[in-house]
Amino acid sequence: MSKTLLLASASPARKATLISAGITPSVAVADVDEDGLLAAHPGLGAEAQVELLATAKAEAIARQLLDGEVAAGNSAGGADSRELPSVVVGCDSMLEMNGQVVGKPHTPDVARERLRAMSGNPGKLHTGHCVIDMASGARATGTSTTTVHIGELSEQEIEAYIATGEPLRVAGSFTIDGYGGPFVDGIEGDHHGVVGISLPLLRRLLRELGHSITDFWDA
Repeated sequence: MSKTLLLASASPARKATLISAGITPSVAVADVDEDGLLAAHPGLGAEAQVELLATAKAEAIARQLLDGEVAAGNSAGGADSRELPSVVVGCDSMLEMNGQVVGKPHTPDVARERLRAMSGNPGKLHTGHCVIDMASGARATGTSTTTVHIGELSEQEIEAYIATGEPLRVAGSFTIDGYGGPFVDGIEGDHHGVVGISLPLLRRLLRELGHSITDFWDA
């Protein structure tokens, strides 16, 4: 019987990435005050910030599972609701450009400003991961960092991209697996980390906790 994974994220791209790798997760979304949490830990670097948020999301869902506040199998392919998942995985992504770390822009004005700054420039996309073993309570954390080279964007392209709504709800105001894909000239690092969950890093973190990623395949 396959082991089960619960993804503590609302990101359809993260879920799709896992499914494409043969792992159909259950999903539960953590209610975490990200701004408040970061404000309580000033001075953290980009990697520490995304790991802090990823850990907070995973911990929140793990607590709710243990308290019976979240069903373990609330998504197609998830575990039976009476059983805990084998692991909970939390992720968080942020873009670093010129030493400044940014998350989701939320508004067209902020997205426009960021896309103009990114045009023709490289940035580093950091994605923090936290995996919690529900049987032992042990956890493993890590960050995937990928350098992303954005092409020269015209004002027409920026406005058209903002009009899709996509850049408003993603870290760094762009995606590589959606409308934003044509604007990415190249990357240095893990493609999956840019999408939102690094499969190689996930494999290593699962191994730290005594699991093989192949045990989670939908066999």
